[in-house]
Amino acid sequence: MTGGVFIGLGSNLQQPEQQLRSALAEMAAIPQTQLLRCSGFYRSAPVGPGEQPDYINAVAELESALSATALLEALQGIEDRHGRKRLMRWGARTLDLDILLFGRETVDSDSLQIPHPRIGERNFVLVPLAELAPDLKLPGGEPIRELLRRCPQSRLERLN
Repeated sequence: MTGGVFIGLGSNLQQPEQQLRSALAEMAAIPQTQLLRCSGFYRSAPVGPGEQPDYINAVAELESALSATALLEALQGIEDRHGRKRLMRWGARTLDLDILLFGRETVDSDSLQIPHPRIGERNFVLVPLAELAPDLKLPGGEPIRELLRRCPQSRLERLN
């Protein structure tokens, strides 16, 4: 089992908080995978084109015996069941599940990059990630606290 698997969750359509709660329940049911814990939920300003509603974001920690690619397929299945449409990059969505970190592994393929390539640019990822693992270091050794210190600050509000 690979521990230290962190998944970013986000939604800004169709009852976003409920979308995240439902996704967490479905993630807990992924075979050979255990949902360990989840950060609080955060309201964040949208990143992307056009007028969009605010997002609700969180980070979950998993342990999994699946490969990173197999886990990605399972997460995309959850997104699909939640009505995720991939019409526009960074557009509004019912559910977005991103593998942020997969233990100490790095992956660089056409379909998956780990660590997530924009992890250091998004406080709506780093703040809940640091909530779960304040002493975490990326596979290259960079501390999460340092990434958070350098991260551009955009509107972020903890909801629970």
